[in-house]
Amino acid sequence: MSGRGNASKSLVTSITRRAGLALLLATTLAVIGLGAPSPSFAEDKKSIKVGIISGEDEDVWRVVTAEAAKKGLIIETVVFNDYTQPNEALERGEIDANAFQHKPYLDNQIKTQGYHIVPVGYTGVWPIGLYSKKHAKVADLPEGAVIGLPNDPSNEGRALHVLEHEGLIKLKDGTGILATTADIAENPKKLEIKELDAGIVGRSVDDLDAAVVNTDWALKSGLGPENRIAQEPVADNPYRNFIAVKAGNENEPWVKTLVASYQNDTVKAEFDKVYKGTGISAY
Repeated sequence: MSGRGNASKSLVTSITRRAGLALLLATTLAVIGLGAPSPSFAEDKKSIKVGIISGEDEDVWRVVTAEAAKKGLIIETVVFNDYTQPNEALERGEIDANAFQHKPYLDNQIKTQGYHIVPVGYTGVWPIGLYSKKHAKVADLPEGAVIGLPNDPSNEGRALHVLEHEGLIKLKDGTGILATTADIAENPKKLEIKELDAGIVGRSVDDLDAAVVNTDWALKSGLGPENRIAQEPVADNPYRNFIAVKAGNENEPWVKTLVASYQNDTVKAEFDKVYKGTGISAY
């Protein structure tokens, strides 16, 4: 009798201990669950950071931000002053998206920097132009004229194709969009090519015969249509800009909301007002 009684007490004690441990484990999991967001909440962001370039685009993105707020998405714009920073910040997770670049530029950044970034929605296209304050037309450029070009790979190639389109140079057969000065096969006017930072080349026009300048930098440099003596074709232009995010995020709900907040008539009206026809909506 006493043996069975001791065994019963041991069994009860064992059950009680197990029940207590189970309760403790359940309570711990509940606390952890309360302390961490559910996967669905984490994936469906309500507030994001978007990297843009300083200047006119800040005005456009104020309207985008207002449109996004109507859809429940809060956008904080992070303003950069050059083209190299926004992709690095996106890759590091310091921002959630950026909007400043075209595909040839991103392709080169991926090739050289190993970024994991994808486009998710087009914004606009800014046909690159040849600007001069000394000559009224391309034919007026003298032999030995000094021509400024942006020195980053994608924009330099783009600029060289403008010069070729105008008959100023001829590139080697098969030269692609990432052409460099080494690809110049013919230079009948013996042009002197000066490679400068994209942000500087526009401000250097006074010291040059002409320069190929990205439209946004042309505006920042005080260059207008009256200074533009040539422009790349708009039809089938491969240099449309877009919103980009880290690879793997392209199908997140907030990305769809972000793109829709840009691609609408309200933003287009502000875009047209800000860029005065030098930029064209590309969606």
